[in-house]
Amino acid sequence: MNETRIAGLAMWARDRLPVLVDDAFAAVVDRIPMYRDGEPVPRTDLHESITQNLRFLVGAIAHPDAELDLTAPQETGRRRAHQGAPLPEVLQAYRISFSTLWDALVGHAHDTREPGDADALLAAASAIWQLTDEHAVAVTEAYRAATAELLLAQQQRRSALVEALLTGHPSIDASPVEAAALLGLPPDAQFVVVAADTRGLAEESLPGIERHLAEHGVVSGWRLTPALQLGVVSLRSDQRDIALEVLRGAASARTGVSPEYRSLADTPRALHLARTALATVPAGKAEVQVFSANPLEALVARTPGEGHRLAREVLGPVLDLPPDDRVVLLDTLGAYVENGGSAEAAGKLLHCHPNTVRYRLRRLHELTGRSLSDPMDITELTAASSALRLTPAAWSRGAEVKQQ
Repeated sequence: MNETRIAGLAMWARDRLPVLVDDAFAAVVDRIPMYRDGEPVPRTDLHESITQNLRFLVGAIAHPDAELDLTAPQETGRRRAHQGAPLPEVLQAYRISFSTLWDALVGHAHDTREPGDADALLAAASAIWQLTDEHAVAVTEAYRAATAELLLAQQQRRSALVEALLTGHPSIDASPVEAAALLGLPPDAQFVVVAADTRGLAEESLPGIERHLAEHGVVSGWRLTPALQLGVVSLRSDQRDIALEVLRGAASARTGVSPEYRSLADTPRALHLARTALATVPAGKAEVQVFSANPLEALVARTPGEGHRLAREVLGPVLDLPPDDRVVLLDTLGAYVENGGSAEAAGKLLHCHPNTVRYRLRRLHELTGRSLSDPMDITELTAASSALRLTPAAWSRGAEVKQQ
């Protein structure tokens, strides 16, 4: 008996469906600000989806034993995700629509005072609201699946744009400058390239780094390769220290950072310098190394073959020494150069007396034949020292082989 009464109420709702749809549409527009201006969901689209979904619910009430066809709510969920409508507002619109139908059914049963209508409706309430729940679940699952697809597509798109910057080759539809704009990189900022070893095959060693930087207002774009996690980071003048702090907090593997640069055309060069900085970090050590802004080091890094040749030619006798002696002399030369040719400052850094520094420098002169008082000799020694510092692991292995 209840089934007959419920079917009769559903038939009444079906006949009044246009009015119910208009009522629900007006309530949704009135109560949810997002739907008032037709953006991002056009008003005609909203009206049509309310029509489809109320028709679905009325049909399910009339034929409770029929197999549910959730195509309409699934399509709505996918469409709203592509339109960028927030999921809470989408679900609220459904609740308002279904509440409008329920209130109309209750009101009709009360007004007609047909024997058994109210009791039948009350008995069917659980089933009706279960239908609305299944409908909402279908909307939610479709929305989330579509959102995941969109995010993946966006990540792939961003990765391709970062690749265009790093290689200097334009993508099919975007030059490097246009790629930077699509990534949201401010054109008036300075940039750095970050290169980090992956922890495993294509496994991020800077997990969530784009989000962590964005929390501090730093815009970046990233690309993951089997061996490296690469990023282009834009920096305002007051963001450099913050960005480095975030990188150091996130790094779980060797990480190199290029010097700052302005022209996006220099991004491939900056990538090389970032990878060079990475190579100066001992293997297996989670450390962030920033490449020196010294133009001489950049020049040496850009021509590694010549740098190796220069280091071997200038410092060959030193490289042939036993490891302990070699390290002492090279560290002394580096400290002396980095401290403006001051034996006193180098001594403080090396925790030794200035005269010890001078003794080691004299030995360096005897071995290399180059004087620290001759400008040309100083240039060669400095360049050779830079080449050693930029690839310490390679020179250490080479020296060890030489000793054997």
